[in-house]
Amino acid sequence: MARIWLRISLWTLVFAGIVGLLFSAPAPGRVQAQQPTGAIPTVTGTPSGASVTVNQDQDFVNVRSGPSSYFYPRVGVLVSGQSAPALGRSPGGDWIMIGYSGAPGNIGWVYAPNVSLAAQNFLPVVEAPPTPTPLATPTIDPTLAAAFIAPETPTRLPTFTPPAPLVIPTFVDEAQVDANRIPMGLVIFGLALVGLLGALISLVRR
Repeated sequence: MARIWLRISLWTLVFAGIVGLLFSAPAPGRVQAQQPTGAIPTVTGTPSGASVTVNQDQDFVNVRSGPSSYFYPRVGVLVSGQSAPALGRSPGGDWIMIGYSGAPGNIGWVYAPNVSLAAQNFLPVVEAPPTPTPLATPTIDPTLAAAFIAPETPTRLPTFTPPAPLVIPTFVDEAQVDANRIPMGLVIFGLALVGLLGALISLVRR
């Protein structure tokens, strides 16, 4: 009888131990990973819209604040093969407005023949921004400037003396002069004849 009670006690202890082990085991649950406490950086990609790419035959292209190389200053450059998002185009289509960090309003303009443009038909026409106000031109005080300018001494122009009248010599043909003049021998003969006649008259009177 005592042996039966001993067996019952042993089996009771074994059963109690098994039940205790079942209830003491941790219940299976979802294991959650530890979340980081710092900020997780996000990766941003290139916009998938229209973009421009600098042509390979260009070392670089200037990025200006407006669609003109004369009225708008340069705000940066794009090197060969570099791309940038295209935002619009000028009314004539010669310039393209791009997104450019560091420029006023993060907007710049590039000359269209120097870049390759994708989806050109989807670019809206954008009016040109106002031209920048030119810097004031410094003025020079005329009184101060006159103190450093040496006065010019007026030089007297030389007086003009008219030349003497030009005498043109004339030449007379001696043959024509001799033809109009009485020969000298005839004159001598005439005088001799007159003297001879006077001598004869005086002889006759004696």
